[in-house]
Amino acid sequence: MDRREIAALLAYIGRLDPRTIRTGEGEVRDQLDQWDELLGDVPMATPHGWDARTAARRHVLLSPYPVLPADIARPWESYRRDRLARHTDPAPHADPDDQRAWAAELAATRHAVATGTAQPAQAPAITSGRRRVDPELEARLREVGSCIPPKARAALAPYRSARAAREAALAEGRADARTVACEWCQAQVGEACRNRRGPDGMARASAPRTTAHPCRLDLAAARQAQETELPQPATA
Repeated sequence: MDRREIAALLAYIGRLDPRTIRTGEGEVRDQLDQWDELLGDVPMATPHGWDARTAARRHVLLSPYPVLPADIARPWESYRRDRLARHTDPAPHADPDDQRAWAAELAATRHAVATGTAQPAQAPAITSGRRRVDPELEARLREVGSCIPPKARAALAPYRSARAAREAALAEGRADARTVACEWCQAQVGEACRNRRGPDGMARASAPRTTAHPCRLDLAAARQAQETELPQPATA
């Protein structure tokens, strides 16, 4: 606040609490100097909820003591802390490689939030349900078949042997063993086979296998052949 705003605030408080009124010219000057020194960094009002007159009126209503500059400054500091606590720094528009511009924009955003000239930026909440996919991205995914580029998939193949073997089988037109349950290791649909028992029926280990058990491959192949032989419904 500048001196004119502080004088207006003192006049407003004097109407609410006559004890703060000073009649002598020297007393008025000293009071104005004191309030100007202590409240020079506090705004009279901001576009987002702060008003020094509201803080003064609240003090008159709730306290039996005359209004002091600290009774305005303390609510202002609480207002600043609350806004900064609710603020999540958005990524600046400046070039990240320009550290000076990046830091300056970040500091300017925080200062605007703290002084009440901008609203706090909060991180978006996680919503349930499937997010809308960009139509161009969806068409591109249908075209390439996967969001992983072919070169990256080939580079990852040595580290994902089970997945690579499954993808190779599908590319060759063979049945996907994971579409059926395994009668040997009791792996459910969609799960990889595991070395859970040996030929004697005793449990050996639980490590996932790179390839499915032969009985599961045979069952998946029979299921695929059966579905292929099913008659297609007649069209009108």
